[in-house]
Amino acid sequence: MSTTLDRIRKLLAKAERAGTEAEAETYNAKAVELMARHGIDEALLAAADPGRDDIGMVRIAMEDPYSAGKARLLGWTATALRCRWVMHGAYTGKVRAVTVFGYASDRERVELLYTSLLLQATTQLVRRRPERPGESVAAYRRSWLHGFAAQVHERLRAAEEAAAAERVPGSGGGAALVLVDREARVDRAYAEAFPDLTRARRSTLSGSGFADGAAAGRRADLGRGAVPGRRRALGA
Repeated sequence: MSTTLDRIRKLLAKAERAGTEAEAETYNAKAVELMARHGIDEALLAAADPGRDDIGMVRIAMEDPYSAGKARLLGWTATALRCRWVMHGAYTGKVRAVTVFGYASDRERVELLYTSLLLQATTQLVRRRPERPGESVAAYRRSWLHGFAAQVHERLRAAEEAAAAERVPGSGGGAALVLVDREARVDRAYAEAFPDLTRARRSTLSGSGFADGAAAGRRADLGRGAVPGRRRALGA
């Protein structure tokens, strides 16, 4: 693992041990900034040395409960970090696995973040109960996880855009062109690898936990296979 990613891991560890929420947020914000800058730096280095960063995929198993919500958390994290994703075995609210498709440096960032985010989300989720009398706990938790994932996606996307904009003025537009080219290459390779995908249905959730999950996502610490078959796979 690179020195930068090691620094991010250490920042996350400090955030987890912080005595106050304000102290934790200071470490978290720095970790997010470093993660985004690391992605831009790796993209620019790969542009100068094409063999440095290859396009490929990693398949990550999902486990119940709430495997579909966990899949969205992984997939939306991947999208924010310029990767594509595929759900496998999606049926009756369950997902068997997710494949993340993109450049190696971006896949590494996705795995690092997802591991941390999943831990944070599940730790909070087991303590959550709906305030509405008679509401299903499972429905509430599903909608909570959906809100958490959506807010994390927005925060990561904003950090990536800010890091890219920061590099553009000093590079004569080179950073922006590099990122556009990388995304186009990923899209072409993704289409070739998964030509027969169907698009996932939009999720319909009945629980009232979305707002609580989104609030938790705003506070979340963002610093931290075999070629899949096409059967029962959903593109995103």
